[in-house]
Amino acid sequence: MRRFLFVASFAVSFFSSFVGAQSMQVVVDLSDAPRNIYHSQMTIPVKPGPLTLVYPKWIPGNHRPSGPIANVTGVKMEAGGQTLAWQRDPVDMYAFHVDVPAGANELHVSLDTITNDGSAGGGGPAATANVLDLNWNQVVLYPLGASSDEAQVEAQLTPPQGWKFGTALPVATVTKGGTNEFIRFKPVSLTTLIDSPLIAGAHYRQIELTKPGETPVHVIDMVSESESGLAMTPADEAAYRKLVAETGALFGARHYLEYHFLLTLSDDAGHHGLEHHQSSDNSTEERTLLDSDLHMLEADLLPHEFTHSWNGKYRRPAGLVTRNYQDPMVGDLLWVYEGLTEYLGRVLAARSGLWSPEQYREALAATAAMLDRRAGRTWRPLEDTARSVQILRTLGPEWQSWRRGLDYYPEGELIWLEVDTLIRQQSNGQKSLNDFCRLFHGGESGPPKVVPYTFDDVVRALNQVTPYDWAGLLHQRVNAVKAGAPLGGIERGGWRLVYNDQPNVFIHAGEKLDKYVDASYSLGFVVKEDGEFQDVIYGSPAYLAGVGPGMKLVAVNGRAWSKDVLQDALRASRDSKQTIDLLVENAKFFKTYSVDYHDGVRNPHLERSGKSDVLGEILKPLSR
Repeated sequence: MRRFLFVASFAVSFFSSFVGAQSMQVVVDLSDAPRNIYHSQMTIPVKPGPLTLVYPKWIPGNHRPSGPIANVTGVKMEAGGQTLAWQRDPVDMYAFHVDVPAGANELHVSLDTITNDGSAGGGGPAATANVLDLNWNQVVLYPLGASSDEAQVEAQLTPPQGWKFGTALPVATVTKGGTNEFIRFKPVSLTTLIDSPLIAGAHYRQIELTKPGETPVHVIDMVSESESGLAMTPADEAAYRKLVAETGALFGARHYLEYHFLLTLSDDAGHHGLEHHQSSDNSTEERTLLDSDLHMLEADLLPHEFTHSWNGKYRRPAGLVTRNYQDPMVGDLLWVYEGLTEYLGRVLAARSGLWSPEQYREALAATAAMLDRRAGRTWRPLEDTARSVQILRTLGPEWQSWRRGLDYYPEGELIWLEVDTLIRQQSNGQKSLNDFCRLFHGGESGPPKVVPYTFDDVVRALNQVTPYDWAGLLHQRVNAVKAGAPLGGIERGGWRLVYNDQPNVFIHAGEKLDKYVDASYSLGFVVKEDGEFQDVIYGSPAYLAGVGPGMKLVAVNGRAWSKDVLQDALRASRDSKQTIDLLVENAKFFKTYSVDYHDGVRNPHLERSGKSDVLGEILKPLSR
């Protein structure tokens, strides 16, 4: 409470020196991006007196105070021809205090941003020798207390020599100056600036997804470490055009003037997906468009982030609607914001042809099986994983089955599948979640805007589609603590979760690409290629034997471990009375753990249950 009052007092006394009616200017030099440092200069209209500038802290789409303040360096402030001394706030590390001298009407601020890590809310660098990803919240300060909707910004940019760029930010002019190129953008609000990331690269390609003259325009802007990485197939191009058509049929309106899928293809730039109103910022491995396993694993990324333009940007939980980037966010409804988007994004991947129905079912089986063994569900309700996003997002995989992670994504998918199948059941197939999406996320097409919602708004819209005790069901799903995942949607969809010795294609692809072995559904652990146990499922046979994350597997039944040796031991365990003996190293000490397990190899799949295939109906395209 004391901290809130302390910071609030500065909002009154220091904000008075900012002249809000005039635009601030931001000039960013990206010529040093290949060595991961961005240079920016700001000109801020001010009045003489004390002023506090702040660095964006609570970043939309991250749902947490993730602004990379530790990466800000070289801060200098000048006004009236003199260099000014500034002080960081002793409590709020994101705030800088300065006194504007008499007669000054502009404050000039320069800073550098180190971008080796944490650039877009994820891990990894923002740039390499050939690509870069600029999130404007990295490179700006703004006056404390300003409304990001009201603060106006004129931005300019210099990319590395010869690089081309993609962004939804409206461009005013592009001029040449010697060997460099200068991009000047049209004046926009601070909200629009920070909501409009930019990618650039030495290898660039743009693919148009809408017909000439059709509005709004949709494009994919791609940058890669190589020209070969940009080789999207005609089938994929057709699928992304289908994705645009499917979202139009699903929601019935578009809340943007144009849309840019920004796609960075690099093994070395940080991998992430981040939603924006008129674009999405996506980064995956360089060969994602070329490697079938990578392609399958990442196929739902762009549909997911695209869906956020409706669910997350246009319709947004009231707790995530803030006046600026210093106001805290409340994530209780992330099981709608992210969970519904996870469901719709995966369905849209299938409807558009990026996934086959079989691939969709394998992905769903892997999700359901993982959550069905989530021991943390017995103590931590789903809503708490959403409320705790600030502390859960950056944690590793160790003990995740017991601690839980960002489960509002995958468990939200199961909840909304259940809602969809219930609507279809209650309405005798006359209604579906498609009707809810059009009612809740549709409305009138036009420029970006935010329409907040509460839990009651969600329930009210569901009841408009089909009357049911939606409040009771949803409260039970997000607030109860019990073992076992909510599988009602799968079962009502005409399928059931089963286990057999056949590989799940999604789990198998992940094992191959990231070099681990997933024995979650048999012995109860994931082990990396070097033998380290990445996680051990709480309550599993391996856990009961004494194995834990961080230990290293050395041998299985007396033989040096490998994937084949482990698989052979699992196959031999079926109906055997012998234990599986694991020789394990724990901080340079060795011990054999005897695991009491006798059920062979187990991998999750969906199997038809003899009912009508409602899940198949859900995956049918809506557009013609």
